[in-house]
Amino acid sequence: MYTHNLDPVLIDFGFILIRWYSLAYIFGIILGWWWGKKIINYISKDINLKFNVKEFDDLITYLIISIIFGGRLGYVIFYNLDYFIDNPFDIIKIWEGGMSFHGALIGIIIGTYLFSKKKGVPTYFLLDIIACVSPIGIFLGRLANFINGELVGKVTTVSWGVIFPAIDSLPRHPSQLYEAMLEGVVLFLILNNLIFKRSYKMGTCSYLFLIYYGIFRIISEFFRQPDPQLGYLFNFFSMGTLLSFLMIIAGLVILNFFRKKNET
Repeated sequence: MYTHNLDPVLIDFGFILIRWYSLAYIFGIILGWWWGKKIINYISKDINLKFNVKEFDDLITYLIISIIFGGRLGYVIFYNLDYFIDNPFDIIKIWEGGMSFHGALIGIIIGTYLFSKKKGVPTYFLLDIIACVSPIGIFLGRLANFINGELVGKVTTVSWGVIFPAIDSLPRHPSQLYEAMLEGVVLFLILNNLIFKRSYKMGTCSYLFLIYYGIFRIISEFFRQPDPQLGYLFNFFSMGTLLSFLMIIAGLVILNFFRKKNET
């Protein structure tokens, strides 16, 4: 049994704090940027697509803005709307926490679509790249969640349970680490193994990301404590489960679209 005693702050300069969570975002973007270029250089020749890899640098700016705005608005709308209706100025207080993966995902899709139309590049080409690099940031983000002692799991009797003193004295599932492995490591291996195959077809990684992430998130939600301000929807589903189920449906719709397109 492990008692969580990790400090969310890596370095305290007094006038500024360097937090693990902030570093997770920064390094997730940097590593994703680097790996995305590797993928582009590899697959652009096979699919006969002319794309200047330097333009991927411009896309990163779109993605950063999309992640921040989408993630924050997603949290406001999906997880704590009543509170923010009464306290609208708190919406901008991102430093106090409160980001939604599903909101960030919607933001990324919109931002990528706008960028692709501006540059005349197939949207699914860019979304495939993003799908393959996103697990890097997800992995680091879930590790940061664990360090912060947030998004804790349900009470358990398993030997690897973790006590989060800031929550209570009960051992809980380290659900953040479950998510880091499934949504980070496993998803990364699945999608990157696919995109580096000669048989890769544009759009495949996009819909598989939606499907597999949705499945892995739903599995993790079984071990994760629901958000206290929401609890369970219909006494059964957490908000994360519901949104992930919608992701799976969206992925299956796109899969069906490409299947019919290939048949014509």
